[in-house]
Amino acid sequence: MKFSKLYSLLLVFITSLLSCNNATKKEEVKQVSKPVENMSNLQEATFGGGCFWCIEGVFSIMDGVVKAESGYEGGDTKNPTYKEICTGLTNHAEVVKVTYDSTKVTYKELLEVFFTVHDPTTLNRQGNDVGTQYRSVIFYHNEFQKKEAEEIITKLTEAKVYESKIVTQVQPTATFYKAEDYHQLYFQNNGNEPYCRFVVKPKVDKFKKVFADKVKK
Repeated sequence: MKFSKLYSLLLVFITSLLSCNNATKKEEVKQVSKPVENMSNLQEATFGGGCFWCIEGVFSIMDGVVKAESGYEGGDTKNPTYKEICTGLTNHAEVVKVTYDSTKVTYKELLEVFFTVHDPTTLNRQGNDVGTQYRSVIFYHNEFQKKEAEEIITKLTEAKVYESKIVTQVQPTATFYKAEDYHQLYFQNNGNEPYCRFVVKPKVDKFKKVFADKVKK
C-alpha cells in the first residue's frame, strides 16, 4: 500500500513537470527562412492550440510554410513577456504566426493540420498546460480565412469527429507580439528535454504520419 501511494505521488510529480511553463532553454537560436521567388504569394495565418512549441514544431516542417513564429496575441498588455503570459492575467494566447506560400499550401490545409494536432474541445487546456493562454483559437487575417475556419468547424461538428463540442475561438487578428528568441524553433533545438520528448514529439510524429505528403523534403 505504501509503495502504491508513493508511486502515485511520484507519477503526479513527474507529470506536473511536463508543462510548457516548466521547460527551459539552454541557448538561443535564430530561424532562417528560405528565399521565396514570388513574394506576392506569401500569406499569413495565426493559430493557438496549447503551448506554442507544439504548434510551431509542426508547422515549421510543413511544406509550403516559409516561417513559423511563436508569439502572443489577443490580450490586453502591450509587449508582454513570457513570465507575464504564464500568469494568465494578460489574456494573451500562445500562438504561432505562419507565413506560407499560397501556391504550395492552402489555408484549408493549414486548418486541417491544426485541428489534427491539438484537441479543440478542451477549454483553456491542452494536456497538463492549463490556463487561458493555452486556449484553442484561430485569429483570421481576412474574411476568407474567417469563412474557411467557421466552415471546417461546422463540418467537423456535423461529422462528429470529436465526442465533445469544439470550443475553438475564431477571432479577427490582433497585435502579434513575437515571443523571446529562445522560444523560436524550440522543439528542433531542445528535442531531448522531457516536455519536447513526451508532449511535442507525439504531435510532430502524428503530423508526419497523417500528412506524410506535406512534410518538407
